[in-house]
Amino acid sequence: MGVRVPDVPGGGFEAVFAVGGVLEQERWEQAAARVRFEELRPVSAFPVVPGKRWGPGWWWSATTGGHVAHGSAAMVVQLMLLDRDPQVVAMAGRPVRMLWRDVRERGVVRSWVPQVFARYADGTGLLADCPGTPGAGGVAAQHAAAALGQACARVGWVYRRLRAPDPVVAGNVRWLAGYRHPRFRGAQRVEAAVLEAFACERPLVEGVRAVGNPLVVLPVVYHALWAHRLRAPLDRPLHGGVLVGPGLEAGPAWAGSVVGSGSVDAGSGVGW
Repeated sequence: MGVRVPDVPGGGFEAVFAVGGVLEQERWEQAAARVRFEELRPVSAFPVVPGKRWGPGWWWSATTGGHVAHGSAAMVVQLMLLDRDPQVVAMAGRPVRMLWRDVRERGVVRSWVPQVFARYADGTGLLADCPGTPGAGGVAAQHAAAALGQACARVGWVYRRLRAPDPVVAGNVRWLAGYRHPRFRGAQRVEAAVLEAFACERPLVEGVRAVGNPLVVLPVVYHALWAHRLRAPLDRPLHGGVLVGPGLEAGPAWAGSVVGSGSVDAGSGVGW
């Protein structure tokens, strides 16, 4: 179907999304209430920009066990952070196009496809863009942000232009993300020993050596840090002396479990 011009009184919004390869369009409030945007593929492809070193791709999500489309390095960082957020239960890349009439421009129809959708545990949603710099997208992006903020507020959701995290935090989470797959959870006995070793806060190297071979233990520790079963300050570079302690009493549902009882493969851990 072709995208029709929305005719919603009072500055309304409409949503366009693809179901089974077919575009559908309906009032935004109705779509937000019934459509599982997290289950949809992108409503339009991420653009390939000539001369750019980074192109569209896929992020494997520990939250969903599936892949989320992305279109930029800045978006990958935000997907990584959302993937680690225990309140996020599902994500999708560009699943909906928003349409509205711009009252400042005599009712000209505007269109915007937010880069990210995330579903929170309470059922509410986040629409977000991932600008590489604060001013990316210019005036059009700022006007779209204001409009989408209004649209999301109407249904109890949130729209954000996500800011780049502190480089140290981003680096640490990126490192832990390398161990996000459930296979790094390791054998049950190893994980239990790791959690017991850090039941009281202690230096990372000390707790790892108390459990056993660092090549086996470190990946389990990193996965537990990713999954919030352990905690450590991420605003300073991870190293052998960083203090690690207990995290959430039970890991988030997305942490998963490993089939079988074999130990995990060795990762490239902290050099001691």
